[in-house]
Amino acid sequence: MSRITLAFSCFFRLLFGGRLPARAADYLPEDSKPKALPAAKKAETKGSDKDADKPAAKPAPKPAKPKANKAELHRDGALSLLALMQREGRLVDFLRQDVSEYDDEEVGAAVRDIHRGCKKVLDDYLKLEAVMPGEEDDDVNVPKGFDPTEVRLVGEVNGEPPFKGVLLHHGWRATKVSLPSLSEGIDRTVLAPAEVEVS
Repeated sequence: MSRITLAFSCFFRLLFGGRLPARAADYLPEDSKPKALPAAKKAETKGSDKDADKPAAKPAPKPAKPKANKAELHRDGALSLLALMQREGRLVDFLRQDVSEYDDEEVGAAVRDIHRGCKKVLDDYLKLEAVMPGEEDDDVNVPKGFDPTEVRLVGEVNGEPPFKGVLLHHGWRATKVSLPSLSEGIDRTVLAPAEVEVS
């Protein structure tokens, strides 16, 4: 049973991390196992004592990996989330479908499965909270110095804050995001692979 567990561990480590766990080496053939590096040979001393007293040259530092810019990270995160929504709820298929030819009952039946799958993605990978606590149609106060990215004012907005109004929607804020990391070389633009049944 431990070999089956190790096999699954190897699969997911390679998929998301790009390397095998250390204990997998016990099952590799002898000629495939990584060999220990030979001990470094002592440098022969030549020349005067002054040369021997000179400090050894420092090895050149390894070049730093280029950091992905924020635009690429945002794009990759959005595509990763959309791919998860497609995998669990077939959201892209639904949104690309012309539903005008179906009646409300048929659309409603399809949406139930999509809702279940997409909700699972939100529950598994995101932690959400309301931006402004309260129920819809509650009376609320918008304080002076509020963040316009958190609160959008609608209706007749005159003067300076604080404002009094009615809560139309409490908004959402992601307090935790734990999307799975993808290995290098994977095309993030592929939201779902094509499926071919071979006959």
